[in-house]
Amino acid sequence: MTTPTESSKTYERRSIPISSRLWWLTIAPTVWAIHFLACYLATAIYCAKASSPEESMPMLRIAVAILTGLAIVMITFVAFISFRQHRMGAAPLPHDFDSQDDQQRFLGFAAFLLSLLSIIATLFTASVFVFLGACH
Repeated sequence: MTTPTESSKTYERRSIPISSRLWWLTIAPTVWAIHFLACYLATAIYCAKASSPEESMPMLRIAVAILTGLAIVMITFVAFISFRQHRMGAAPLPHDFDSQDDQQRFLGFAAFLLSLLSIIATLFTASVFVFLGACH
């Protein structure tokens, strides 16, 4: 028969080292950076190969819209998971204690805020293609 301490260890949450959670902070900004590079590299290649500078860009705009949609979905997923990590448990705000749970909540909050910033940056990157009429 198991003792109460052995059975409680079964339900104990597995602890992930803080160094492996730090990478979570970089996912949303990396998705934005890849979106930024993909949009502007595609535009540079498209405009370099265009037959005339006034040629309209419907296919490029569709491609950017698809890239933007994919980037927003991925960043929103990171934001959702990060917000859940931030709100885990019933600890009061702010998370400034040195416990592992507070560190995890703080990293979740930081990743959530970076995700929001990345969504805004992605939308600003895509907004250029709304106002861009042709390759100049």
